[in-house]
Amino acid sequence: MTDIADQPHILVVDDDTRLREALRRYLSQNGFMVTAAQDAADARARLGGLAFDLIVLDVMMPGESGLDLCRDLSTQGVAPILLLTARGEAEDRIQGLEAGADDYLPKPFEPRELVLRIQSILRRQARPGAGGGANSPAPVRIGRWLFDPVRDELRDGEEVVRLTSMESGLLRALAGAPGVVLSREELVEKAAVDAGNDRTIDVQVTRLRRKLEGDPREPRYLLTVRGEGYVLRPD
Repeated sequence: MTDIADQPHILVVDDDTRLREALRRYLSQNGFMVTAAQDAADARARLGGLAFDLIVLDVMMPGESGLDLCRDLSTQGVAPILLLTARGEAEDRIQGLEAGADDYLPKPFEPRELVLRIQSILRRQARPGAGGGANSPAPVRIGRWLFDPVRDELRDGEEVVRLTSMESGLLRALAGAPGVVLSREELVEKAAVDAGNDRTIDVQVTRLRRKLEGDPREPRYLLTVRGEGYVLRPD
């Protein structure tokens, strides 16, 4: 039996009491420690006193929406976020990813799929070489930033930018092959991205450029090669 101290701690945020409690029970039965919150304000209170490994967040809630909360939390690097929504259109998924979500699951869904997606995010979050040592990937200089693939950080002196698991997976893939053009398909495979459509990689590249580039509209480091894919040209 897994020690409770080793169980990933999940925060479930949903204003639907029945669904919230059903998710709490199901995830608890599948090896997770679970805390539940009924809305964004309740979630913020929980986050103020506890650390979480992942947040399962409903998009449509009264008061502060899940998208707004996701957008705010993603800038703080609190934890990876999996969005739940009753709307499953491609544009809604893109909007969620642009807000900083690591994944997006439309309702209704099979509870087992939720568990698998959570496990996938947590595996990406584990990061290869996190223990350090000779086999750990070396930091890469990208303009004024130093990308640390072990910590999933962009650092310039004391200034640190935390990356989502999807952003860091993509940047690790590009930084692992500097100067090499990688297609969207190769990036999906190398970064272990669950791409719902062709725009998922494009959205993540756009988000990375906002963090990496002085002018994201005129990128110097993360470049598009029309008809082929993307290439990282670090300093």
